[in-house]
Amino acid sequence: MDKRRIVVPGERLPPETIVRDPNYVYEYNGEKIAAVVGLLDEREKPVFLPLQTVYVPRPGDVIIGLVSSVAIMNWYVDINSPYVAVLTAQDFLGRPFNPQQDELSRYLQVGDYIKAKVVSFDRARNPLLTVREEGLGKINTGKIIEIQPAKIPRVVGKKGSMLEMLKSQTGCEIFAAVNGRIHIQCKNPEMEPILVLAIKMIEEQAHLTGLTDRVKKYIEELKVVRGVE
Repeated sequence: MDKRRIVVPGERLPPETIVRDPNYVYEYNGEKIAAVVGLLDEREKPVFLPLQTVYVPRPGDVIIGLVSSVAIMNWYVDINSPYVAVLTAQDFLGRPFNPQQDELSRYLQVGDYIKAKVVSFDRARNPLLTVREEGLGKINTGKIIEIQPAKIPRVVGKKGSMLEMLKSQTGCEIFAAVNGRIHIQCKNPEMEPILVLAIKMIEEQAHLTGLTDRVKKYIEELKVVRGVE
């Protein structure tokens, strides 16, 4: 018997349910009520996993942002959230900003993607980003895929199982950011569309069991049909 089931908004959850994100569950008359469509996993302790979410930044999150505008001393960054983030010129350049010499559009332009970390966010001010750590900065190669932030844990899988399967089957490097954007880099360009289709399959079937095996079989079939090794 499958111990995971779909929960609809307004449905009561078991009182012992573990709620990892309180934004999607509310309490009424002492009961836990689902606020969005979600998956109730009762294989061990009941856990509510929302299937429809909005990304809310938290300090320490590593995200993929899209530069949406260039100001005099900073960039505004779309982080797939209701909140627009800020990346300062001084942080990106790693030195004091000189407005007479530094033209910010020379470094980052509208439409560029960056990998960055959320430094601070208190809902009163825009989230502040940094790229001053190893592995962060402008993304120059590969492709960005965008999915529902709620589905990122399924792309990663339990203990990274789904992500490792995707990497081994495609030979691609994959970074799944918590804000619903995924950066892929494939040595074989013919493998890229196969990986994109596989990730979209995970997004669409995130609520189903046995997904890792089905996605693996799907990738194997696509490689045969397209003659990709």
